[in-house]
Formats: sequence, C-alpha cells, structure tokens
Amino acid sequence: MRDPKRLIILASGSGSNAEAIMQYFQQSEDVIIGHVITNKKNAGVLARAAKFGINADHVPPKEIDDFLLSLHKANRVDAIILAGFLRKISQRLLMVFPHHILNIHPSLLPKFGGKGMYGKHVHQAVKDAQETQTGITIHVVNAEYDKGKILHQATLAISSSDDSESIGSKVLKLEHFHYPRVISQWLSGLKPPV
Repeated sequence: MRDPKRLIILASGSGSNAEAIMQYFQQSEDVIIGHVITNKKNAGVLARAAKFGINADHVPPKEIDDFLLSLHKANRVDAIILAGFLRKISQRLLMVFPHHILNIHPSLLPKFGGKGMYGKHVHQAVKDAQETQTGITIHVVNAEYDKGKILHQATLAISSSDDSESIGSKVLKLEHFHYPRVISQWLSGLKPPV
C-alpha cells in the first residue's frame, strides 16, 4: 500500500475553502490533512477543522515557519495548501517546499492580483473595471504575490447588476468546487519535497 500524501492547510479567515477541502478528502486513503494552521486567533477555520477531527492551531505569524517545519520533521509534509491565508509565504518555506505550495486566487490572473488583492478588494476591482467575466485561478506559490505557475482557471459571467458581494458569492461556489479537485489531480503527480 502506498504512502498517503500529507497536507497542511494554512488559512486566515472563516475557512469555507478549507472545509470544502477537508470534506472532499474525508474518506480518501491517498490524502491526509495532517494539520490546519491559522495566523488569526479567532479564525472560523479552527471550528471547521474541529468538526472534522483535524488538529488545528492558532500560531503567531513569526512562529509559523518553525511550527510548520517541526510538523514536517516529525511526520513528512508533502504539500501546503493556502485557503484564504493572508500572509506572504517566506523564502525559507519556499526553499523547503519548492513547487509544493498551492494557492487559490478569486480572479482570472494576471488580472486583479498582487499585494492587497484578496476577497472583497478583488471583487470590487472587478466591478469597478466593468468586467463581463471573472473567475478563479489556482496556482503554485512562488516568491511573488500571485505570480506562480497557473494550474487551473475557471470562469463565470457577471452582469452590470452584480455588485461586489454577489460576484464574491458566485466566485466562492467556483472555488469550493474546483479547488479540492485540482489539489487531488496535482498531488497525484507530486514527488515528496526534497
């Protein structure tokens, strides 16, 4: 029997994407979600992880690297999944996990990406630009915000009657559907980190 892939999820907020991922892999023999880490003390993702019986911790931002690397040392971590994690990934983690960190962005990159572009800020920018479509981008994380290799994009039409909130709601449905499936596909070809 082959070794299952072990994931760590990093999240900063309510954790709806994290929950979609936990639910998707709940019965999987090939993927284990070993831990959920958040940089926010009262993040909703902590309760969502508890619901699935997954270890979850609030870790101060400056301690996340050490915490994560100690998990990796104790029990190999194959990949890190960002699910609404609002901090830049350090060079140190990128060196330990090159091409093994995945992120989802709520627009069709390269449009509406970069520092400060997350959640409602993205949806408002899409609305202000009078775009007729938007979507999601799932990409590998590198040293620059939203510039890593794109693995998957999914689009949806928006109309002039949509506001940033309705755009956000439509985009979230796309995220919940596509992210776990793309993670699964990506993991199947992923070698363990060096």
